[in-house]
Amino acid sequence: MTLTAEQEREPGPGLSGADAARPPAEPDRASRRWLRLFGVAFSLAILALSFYVLVRTVATVSWTDLRAAFASTGWDQISLAVLLTCVSYLTLTGYDALALRQLALRVPYRKTALASFSSYAISFTLGFPLITAGTVRYWIYSQSGVSAAKVASLTLISGLTFWLGMGLVIGGALVFDPAGIAEINQLKVWVNLLTGVGVISAIGAYLVLVARGHRRFRFQGLNLELPGFGLTLAQMVLGVVDLCAASSALYVLLPAGHGTPFANFLAVYVFGCVLGIASHIPGGIGPFEMTMLKSLTVPSQEGLLASLLLFRAIYYIIPFVLALALIGAHESMRRWTALREAMRGADEGDAGGT
Repeated sequence: MTLTAEQEREPGPGLSGADAARPPAEPDRASRRWLRLFGVAFSLAILALSFYVLVRTVATVSWTDLRAAFASTGWDQISLAVLLTCVSYLTLTGYDALALRQLALRVPYRKTALASFSSYAISFTLGFPLITAGTVRYWIYSQSGVSAAKVASLTLISGLTFWLGMGLVIGGALVFDPAGIAEINQLKVWVNLLTGVGVISAIGAYLVLVARGHRRFRFQGLNLELPGFGLTLAQMVLGVVDLCAASSALYVLLPAGHGTPFANFLAVYVFGCVLGIASHIPGGIGPFEMTMLKSLTVPSQEGLLASLLLFRAIYYIIPFVLALALIGAHESMRRWTALREAMRGADEGDAGGT
């Protein structure tokens, strides 16, 4: 999605400057207000249901069994979960790399990796990704001369990569195993199948759209350009790899004997992520755990709860702390370099004066 400062001021195709400046009609404002209210109500409903289920589940948990479940988790499981987490975050740096390519911006990969890793690690934990991730990205990329408008466009492209991958995973799961998913979401097999076909068809239509060159559109008054067919395919591959790596980090932590095929688990994981995003809760904490606890068949709830807590620590808390440390180190190094250059300039000035 390419965005320029000039495009920000463009009234857009078919609109004169006066038309663009005209305030929206009252029905449009009323419709948007009702949509916002519905979104808030939906988020609160997910939040209430999630914590209701969690409280009921935790009330039945034996804390002795929970400690035993932690103790029974092997270091091989933890090490593999850490490795898969690294793969997931490494894939996330590809989100920004593709976005920078679409925007025709040249930024060293080490800075791209820092901006991507830090923005995702912080936004995953704090929530509100458009604000938290956008702020971190702007603070780092602006040092390379990237404008705020370009950072906003980059954030949108990265978000599109995530949703393309998620849509492909959900659609594929519903199409290829509608009966298995029906055991999880309690819907009719034909409903799952039709939903999956609809999702895959929507992705296919989007691919046709960008392949035929229909890539420009307006969003919140901005003229944007979608990535082309080749970059869109790369986005989908990256999104799927990221989701598979992230979900695998939790899958390897599950207690022995759970018997859940990975394909079904991946679908549950994605559904949990969607509910977490819809709830607007930082890290999706609550809705995600509720989805896992109610959908997976495991020998004990204590073992599953222990796996979820370990996953939170490995995939969210440790990267969050590491991101803060990397940002602090980067800023300290940048200021130290600026100070040395200033001192060198002062010394050269003194030498020239003498």
